[in-house]
Amino acid sequence: MVKIDKITAFYSALIILLTGFIVFPLCCVLLTPRLKDVISVFTSTIWRGAILNTLLECVCSTTLSVIIGYIFAYAVVKAQIPFKKIFAFIPILHLMTPPFVGGLSFILLFGRQGFFTHTILGRDVSLYGFWGLLIAQVLCFFPIAYLICAQVLQKINPSLEQAARAMGASKARIAFTVTIPLSLNGILSAALFIAVSVLSDFGNPMIVAGRFRVLAVEVYTQLTGWVNAGTSAVLGLILLLPSIVLFLLQGRLMKKEGAKFAMVGQKGSPLPEKKSSLITRIFLFSFCLLISLLILAQFAAILIGAFQKLWGINTAFTTEHFLSIWRFATELRNSLAFAFIAAVFGTIFASLASFFVNRTALPCKKYLDVISQIPAAVPGSLFGLALSLSANRLHFHTSSFLIVIAMTIGFMPFSYRIISTVFSQLKTSLDDGAASLGAKKMQIFSTILLPLSRGGIFSAFIYDFVRGVGTISAVIFLVSFNTPLASIRILNLAEQGEWGKSAALATILTSVTFGILALGKILTKFLKNN
Repeated sequence: MVKIDKITAFYSALIILLTGFIVFPLCCVLLTPRLKDVISVFTSTIWRGAILNTLLECVCSTTLSVIIGYIFAYAVVKAQIPFKKIFAFIPILHLMTPPFVGGLSFILLFGRQGFFTHTILGRDVSLYGFWGLLIAQVLCFFPIAYLICAQVLQKINPSLEQAARAMGASKARIAFTVTIPLSLNGILSAALFIAVSVLSDFGNPMIVAGRFRVLAVEVYTQLTGWVNAGTSAVLGLILLLPSIVLFLLQGRLMKKEGAKFAMVGQKGSPLPEKKSSLITRIFLFSFCLLISLLILAQFAAILIGAFQKLWGINTAFTTEHFLSIWRFATELRNSLAFAFIAAVFGTIFASLASFFVNRTALPCKKYLDVISQIPAAVPGSLFGLALSLSANRLHFHTSSFLIVIAMTIGFMPFSYRIISTVFSQLKTSLDDGAASLGAKKMQIFSTILLPLSRGGIFSAFIYDFVRGVGTISAVIFLVSFNTPLASIRILNLAEQGEWGKSAALATILTSVTFGILALGKILTKFLKNN
């Protein structure tokens, strides 16, 4: 009998599991459509319109998100405006909120009975459709551009800007001839990342888009509303192609950006920072204030809406919406339990994959590296469809298991990147020293790498858990009567016009999310200090 060592057993098991949970479901999607489904999609004016709508929405949302994110980052990093620390925190706060908050709060603020449109302006207008979706997605995704662009701006060598100043260039000229060109790779990276996110977005289009058809929602509608798996699969594959291209371009740009800043990122002795003009500072401060108030208004709308009888019509104070939350205890329990289990397995898979790819010389490492990151390029609605189709092929209908798999695999690529980065910061001489003392590879992993990386690993766990609690797109295909989720219930209540109950449940789930983040931050700091 051939004896298999531990590292080979773990490595083989991980590859088999990821192949089964990622590659096999995607192959099922590829094999589902028939020729007539493909012809039907590309000859139908409805689907051609949906494809063009998706492209238009992606381009416009991405462009505006990047512009707003870059201006916001420039104001926080480069300009001398008051309350910079507060402005720097607000986009991060918004980024950590569950994805349904944007769409729900948009209806409360800009719908027919919205606070801005009806209460303040007194207009009976509807922003459902392209313009409403554009506003909702820009507010949802600009924090991504802000984070990426802020990091890029902080890395720019100040001596380059100082040299331009010494030659008499104005602050505006330095910004357009030095700062922005040096930020270009970061801007493009942010654009590609946001474009993938916009293509994958499900919650905002489902609530806000109205009759403006986009592919992420149509993939779901065709399967559940019309039981048309072939058309749903074709639409999902059309959505997948640009996502993969954008994902590959993003990875290439990230590498180029890292090399660029490795060359120009050394900081010299800085000269005193030249202040921007008063007009520039007033503009940037007003801009950041406006965007921040819009974000805070989203939180306020959900919180206030949870305590009103009927938003925009009967504003009397009530607690009945919160008192009715007990009816959704099962949804809350399922969301927390499934997210916790998925975060545990996602962190384990990501840790093992990072170890095998970065610290071993095992065969097929490239394959493991690729399949560990593929889910990041797969829109959530397509991955949910893939799991549903593969489960039907195998006659497997345990909804809770499929939901956990969707959460585990869907967020694993981000944990994989976090943990890989942490492992890369640990010198390989630690592995060599342990090996010289007789330690096996799995012993090195469990006794050296894991303890030294516990802060980063715990951060990855918290990320997976928080995103899992509020996820919608992938799991909406997989929920059943016995496995309801809080995020899906919020979406259903919003569609039914139950704004108060939807806002109350969203408030509870958002509070839980922030509580988890706060606890995670405290524990992460404790682990790093000890």
